[in-house]
Amino acid sequence: MDVEDVRLAVYTAFARTGRPPITAELASRLGLPARDVSGALQELAEARHLVLDDGGDIVMAHPFSAVPLGFSVMGASTLWWGGCAWDSFAMAHLLEHESELLIATRCPACSTPHAWNVDREKPPPGGQVAHFLIPAARMWDDVVTTCAHQRIFCDEACVDAWLLQTGNDRGYVMDLSTLWRFSSDWYTGRLDRGYQRREPAESADYLRSVGLSGPFWGL
Repeated sequence: MDVEDVRLAVYTAFARTGRPPITAELASRLGLPARDVSGALQELAEARHLVLDDGGDIVMAHPFSAVPLGFSVMGASTLWWGGCAWDSFAMAHLLEHESELLIATRCPACSTPHAWNVDREKPPPGGQVAHFLIPAARMWDDVVTTCAHQRIFCDEACVDAWLLQTGNDRGYVMDLSTLWRFSSDWYTGRLDRGYQRREPAESADYLRSVGLSGPFWGL
């Protein structure tokens, strides 16, 4: 069995339908025993290609999410959950069959709704800011919690208000233009066979190239 077949089937299903395939679907599609598919999913989770719940079902295949974490992403006829600000904006670059995506969320501080048409040509207009709470070195300690705390706020005043409300320390704040650049090439290739995650040095170079720096990102 080729584990890459399973990874590609998961990502293809997410991209086409907006939802993850269950183990039985994958087994039928690939002509494999369900136990082999389950083992492949575990292997992919250990390699950080997927996030599974305690029952072995797929929760995330970045940038796709099976659960709502603050963002909806609408294409011409498909609705996805956006796992976080980063992943939601990245989907506009990864899903090349969509000319643009409508990304919607609410400010965590004041519940003001926000929506943008996001494409691959230029960042969307707006004075909102994205706040990333958990530093890069700790993001995979609990990746679902990490994604749930990469949110978009009305402005920095709302970030400060939310931090006061929750007692959290300030993380990393970026404007929409930086978020769009950051997201633009991070997941390139994930829908293709043979995708390999970036090595740490490559990731650091990428982060610097889009204007991110400092200890928050391990730079």
